[in-house]
Amino acid sequence: MVTWTVHPSRRYGSHPGPWAFAHRGGSALAPENTMLAFERAVGLGLNYLETDVRVTADGVPIAFHDRTLDRVTGLRGRVATQSWDALSRTLILGSEPVLRLDDLLAAFPDACLTLDIKEARAVRPVIEAIHRTRSADRVCVAGGWDAWLAAIADACGPALTTALGWRALTGLLGAARLGVRPPRGLATGPFAHVGVDYGRLPMLADARTGARLVEMAADLGIGVVAWTVDDAATAHRLIDAGVAGVITDRPDVLREVLIARGRWVPRGSAARRSVPSGDRFSGADGDELVGAPS
Repeated sequence: MVTWTVHPSRRYGSHPGPWAFAHRGGSALAPENTMLAFERAVGLGLNYLETDVRVTADGVPIAFHDRTLDRVTGLRGRVATQSWDALSRTLILGSEPVLRLDDLLAAFPDACLTLDIKEARAVRPVIEAIHRTRSADRVCVAGGWDAWLAAIADACGPALTTALGWRALTGLLGAARLGVRPPRGLATGPFAHVGVDYGRLPMLADARTGARLVEMAADLGIGVVAWTVDDAATAHRLIDAGVAGVITDRPDVLREVLIARGRWVPRGSAARRSVPSGDRFSGADGDELVGAPS
C-alpha cells in the first residue's frame, strides 16, 4: 500500500485516492486543453485536471501541448514565435479558443491541477501565474527537468506539490526495469508520473515490472500516477497494482471504473489524511521526453 502524509498547507493530495485526472481536460470528450474540455471534466465531478504549459513570444503561459501550432490550429510554426494577441484569436481544432493558464487556474478554484512544464521558458511565467491566482496549494508541477520543477517549488513555497523530474524519474524507472533498489535520493517529490509504456519499452504495461515499480516507489514514499489510460480493463489492473492515480483522455470511463469499485470521490469532497495508493481527437506529436504524459 502506498501512503504518505499530505503537507498541511496543501489541498493537492488531500482527496481519498486513487485519483482520476482529466488529461488535457479529457481530450477524447472535447478539444484538448480548452475551457470546454475542463468544464466537461469538472461537470463529471473530477477533482484533478492535467494540462500542459507553453509560453508565447511575449511571455504569456498558455494551456498548450505541442511545440508547434500545426496539429491543432490553423497556424503553422512554433508557439514561442506567436504573441498572445495572435493566439487569443486562434481556435483549437476550429472550435475553441486557446486558453491562458491564469484563466484556467482562476476558473476552477476548488479543482487541483497538474501542470506539465514543457520548456524552460515556462518556469518564470508559471511561478507568476501561480502567485497571481494564489493557487500553489492546489497545483502540482511535473513533466520537466528536475531543476525547472525545483525552481518553481522554491519560488512558490511548501504549499506547492512537485512530481519527479525527468532525471529522478529515469533513475526510478531504470531501477524497476533492472530489479535493483533505487537510491533514496530519487525521492525529490511525492509523485512519479509514469507512462503505461515508452514506445517499445513497456513499463506499467508489463504487469511484473509495473508491480515492482509501484512497490519500489512506495518504499520511497512516492505515489505512482499512470498515464495515459483510456480503457476500463487497464484502469482496473493498475488500480489493483496500487497506483495513486490515473491520467485519462476518457474521464467518463475512469469515473465509471471508480464508481464500480466504490472509490469515486466527486468534486468538492476532500479528506485530510494519508492517501492510499465518443469520437477521439488527434493525439500528441510525440515531442515529450521521458516523464511527461503524452
